[in-house]
Amino acid sequence: MPKIVIFSGAGMSAESGINTFRDHDGLWGNHKIEEVATPEAWQKNPQLVQDFYNARRKNVLAAQPNLAHQLIAKIQEFSDCHVITQNIDDLHERAGNRHVLHLHGNIRLAKSSAPGAQYSETFYPIQGWELNLQRDKCPQGYPLRPHVVWFGEAVPAYEQAIQLVQDADIFIVIGSSLVVYPVAGLIHEIPATCEAYYIDPKADHLRVPTQYHLIPQTATQGMKMLFDQLEKRFSNQR
Repeated sequence: MPKIVIFSGAGMSAESGINTFRDHDGLWGNHKIEEVATPEAWQKNPQLVQDFYNARRKNVLAAQPNLAHQLIAKIQEFSDCHVITQNIDDLHERAGNRHVLHLHGNIRLAKSSAPGAQYSETFYPIQGWELNLQRDKCPQGYPLRPHVVWFGEAVPAYEQAIQLVQDADIFIVIGSSLVVYPVAGLIHEIPATCEAYYIDPKADHLRVPTQYHLIPQTATQGMKMLFDQLEKRFSNQR
């Protein structure tokens, strides 16, 4: 059974109606990134940050997994499939993916805003879409913040992601612009024998090494093309 590792970015969720992280004018939800996605922003105006992520969470809850999410879940039927995602939504899980590693956090969870709690592995499920600064606090009395990796914070899951990529037989990059580091560096961690694909409307070899097969399609279109190939190839090995 092959080990297939999927690395998904914002283009995957965009087809489910979730706003991409950053558009062409450097804004996200009409806010500058530094106003809502840094530790300094939280220190300066926690209510603005909380309101911003509450709106993002409401958007996520209203969204549904698209065909690409569903096909990735079906890949589990004939492979050891792992998903590494830059996305903070839970659409991979809701589509039925069992092994999902969130590099930038999961907006459906919260964590303490206490000093030093940035890398804590204690998370609190959020019921509904709203976190309230006055009501929702950790046992030590600090307000809960979104479980999201902000600019200026390290990516705790990155080393685990490298291990997954280095063990991959097939590696599929889908819907990522590959401009956010350090996680974009994962594309260089694949073994020399790995079969690699890059699905993105702007896919080219300026973004990925020549080891990658380019599929210049949207996430759903490209995943449908690739899934059909993989299913025919591996389904008889089950």
